[in-house]
Amino acid sequence: MPLKPRRTDEQTEFARQLRSTSPVPERILWNVLRNRQVAGLRFRRQIPVGPYCVDFICSSAKLVVELDGMSHDGRQQQDAERTAFLNEQGLRVFRVTNEDVLNDVESVAIAIAREAGVDVVAWLNGKWSPPGRESESSVDRKPPSP
Repeated sequence: MPLKPRRTDEQTEFARQLRSTSPVPERILWNVLRNRQVAGLRFRRQIPVGPYCVDFICSSAKLVVELDGMSHDGRQQQDAERTAFLNEQGLRVFRVTNEDVLNDVESVAIAIAREAGVDVVAWLNGKWSPPGRESESSVDRKPPSP
């Protein structure tokens, strides 16, 4: 297995800058994905992968979640090249829109879990609800890992 290429200082600094200036939909989604709240999956955000900085990545599921807003309008070719590169690295790319996150972050979290290969029915039977929302039975918000 080849060694991972080292990140440059410029890539690391760029990722830090992206994390500190993230738009509202990204912060909302991060609040849901962080701390293994979605089916026990560990996500990291704004991580350099090759020449790109991916929005969210779950290494164990080999899943990249890309949040597409207005900045992606007219960039289908660049997004396709980015996706092709990430696929070549063994990563699957799942794209969601800012609008989806703003309108129904719960459905987005469920779709991400499904894309990661999680048995969503079993996971949801653990009475999960996203951060900031009380579950009906007031049980622990994090369901057990599958």
